[in-house]
Amino acid sequence: MIIGIIGGSGFYSLSGSDNVDTVTQDTPWSDMPVILSRESLAGTDVLFLPRHGSTHGIPPHRINYRANIQALKAAGADAVFAVNVVGGITPEMAPGHLVVPDQIIDYTWGRAHTFFDVLESVDNHIDFTWPYDTTLRKALTQAAERLGLPCSHGGVYGCTQGPRLESAAEIRRLQRDGCDIVGMTGMPEAALARELDLPYASIALVVNWAAGVIDTAITFDDIHAILATGIDDVRRLLAEAITLTTA
Repeated sequence: MIIGIIGGSGFYSLSGSDNVDTVTQDTPWSDMPVILSRESLAGTDVLFLPRHGSTHGIPPHRINYRANIQALKAAGADAVFAVNVVGGITPEMAPGHLVVPDQIIDYTWGRAHTFFDVLESVDNHIDFTWPYDTTLRKALTQAAERLGLPCSHGGVYGCTQGPRLESAAEIRRLQRDGCDIVGMTGMPEAALARELDLPYASIALVVNWAAGVIDTAITFDDIHAILATGIDDVRRLLAEAITLTTA
């Protein structure tokens, strides 16, 4: 079994080692190949992809989500764990908290959001009632319990356009809509994986309170401080989840 891992903000390499194999995967969705690293985690073959690039040069609305998902599938990934960095909206979603969302609301616009620009059959209308794979979600939540990491087993991810952060009024709207966390990269990634029948789940790391939730201003120093420790927890969680997934 080969596991794909998509890294988010602050998560640009899996092991930090230079001794990894590079996979260049061509897709129909880009003139340039997608660069993946082939590594081993928990004794399992892993394909790692930093969605923002290795230097965080690609903003959320310019990520080639179709090429990324197609590349992982073509390179042999059997399932994908996606790491998302998010803001917390509801009270339990404090900075440093981990969330395994079970629902998503898409507020983005203008992104290439489907492989089916031309419908080939009625099956191209995918069922997206439950956006995340149940088995992968269970592995993530069980892994968090084993490691003693604070983690919400469910939640609604509100995906906004970015790259700017949201206004306080926008966050109040998301809260009224039932969103627990807010990020910029959850869609169309999750839907594209479903279109390719590629099991997909997210582990979201809360790095700040969303705009207006508390009176204190959002600072990137605070965000980086959470990332510095939180990404290590995410790496541990992924290793444990992969062990459970491939057992």
